[in-house]
Amino acid sequence: MRFLLNVIDSRTESATGDEMAAIDVFNDELRRNGHWILAVGITHPSETVVIDNRDGAQLETSGPISHEDLFVAGMWIIEAADLDEALGLARQGSRACNRVVEVRQLH
Repeated sequence: MRFLLNVIDSRTESATGDEMAAIDVFNDELRRNGHWILAVGITHPSETVVIDNRDGAQLETSGPISHEDLFVAGMWIIEAADLDEALGLARQGSRACNRVVEVRQLH
């Protein structure tokens, strides 16, 4: 099963040196144990372009779709045997990056 682990933050590129080192250790563990698919940081929502072409609307808006203080600042896509294993990995990732992590199964 594949899961998306969203890293929730109020800033981008905010990790300290110690947090980056812990994230590197976590990433290495994911690779070593066959869970690794992808991990990335994501730009600030202010750099977003929202496209809405439903029914040919051809709308393009600069800026975020929502104006929340918290947003997805990074993510892992992982392989896990089941939700329990994914939750355990998310707990480790949250501890490593010192951020809230949201878990969602990919279909």
